[in-house]
Amino acid sequence: MKKIMLLLAYFTVCNLTYSQVDKVDNAIKDLMQKNRIIGLQLAVIKDNVIVKTSHYGLASVEDSIAVDSQTIFSINSITKAFTGVAIMQLVENGKLNLDEPISKYLDKLPKTWQNITVKQIVTHQSGLPEIWDSQGNMLSENSETLFQKIKELPLIFKPGKEFRDSQANYLILGMLIEKISGQSFEKFITENQYKKAGMKNSIKAGIGDFYNIIKHSAKPYSYFRNNILTNVYQPIPSNLYPAGGIYSTGTEMAQWVIALQSNQLINAENLNTLWTPIRLGNGEIYQENGFLNQSSIGFYSSSRVKKPVIASLGGNRNALYIYPKDNVSVVILTNLVGSRPENFIEDIANLYLTEKK
Repeated sequence: MKKIMLLLAYFTVCNLTYSQVDKVDNAIKDLMQKNRIIGLQLAVIKDNVIVKTSHYGLASVEDSIAVDSQTIFSINSITKAFTGVAIMQLVENGKLNLDEPISKYLDKLPKTWQNITVKQIVTHQSGLPEIWDSQGNMLSENSETLFQKIKELPLIFKPGKEFRDSQANYLILGMLIEKISGQSFEKFITENQYKKAGMKNSIKAGIGDFYNIIKHSAKPYSYFRNNILTNVYQPIPSNLYPAGGIYSTGTEMAQWVIALQSNQLINAENLNTLWTPIRLGNGEIYQENGFLNQSSIGFYSSSRVKKPVIASLGGNRNALYIYPKDNVSVVILTNLVGSRPENFIEDIANLYLTEKK
């Protein structure tokens, strides 16, 4: 009788597990159909263990190549979270002080930039000019020319007085990382994050833009042209790779989250600094409208008290949500620009957040 009871308990657990998997897979498939998503990778973490990884759809429509567990995706602006961690790693190693002016570390800066602090750069309170012209075009696709043009423009506000998310800040953060470490941005991320998190496919993919030929990668698509599916090509100057140049897989992104939360990348104190909402010069927390209404170093967060969430978004097609109180995280990577998984990622997360422990 005891053996029978044990077998019944085992099969009950298995059935619940399969039921959970079915719910997740069915939800993803429905969401993909509703949002016309071409290809998608999913990874779910609970209590610092990856409990679900799946892949769906096509990596290449033209060649009918399916997404698999090794398919590489551009994570776009989720790269900024890696850059934020890199900055805190330099702080932790005593090589960088957030309160020091950037002129202590970088040479040949405009006079108006001399007293801007690292903290003002990393919290988007620097007032640095935009990298776009009045028509929304990038000032230059060449790294050196882009930086030169930015330096010739006036600050858009007095440092420390406002908040404005600017790609130019990430250009400076990349320069700081390279100057202080003596390594390229890619080498620093590889040595200090990829290797520590076991991200072998990310190492092979390297860091670049949509023009890079990356083996086993998902092609990016959109419906932006007349609501018809087309390819997407987006050049990124190499000095803006810290804002959007990383390629990875859903599983390896989950490995990175586990490494981050288990203090393999930075200690608990610096992780808290990384995730603490930005405060303006008057001491008030900066807030916008919408769900993810607060910002921190490389991340967003919600002021929601119940089930707080820390997030990173990329390219209107990728989303990472971390629920620190529940120790649950969800990664969704897609190859459809405009799929906006932040609009449905909580539907998946709730299947795990509401699950009884």
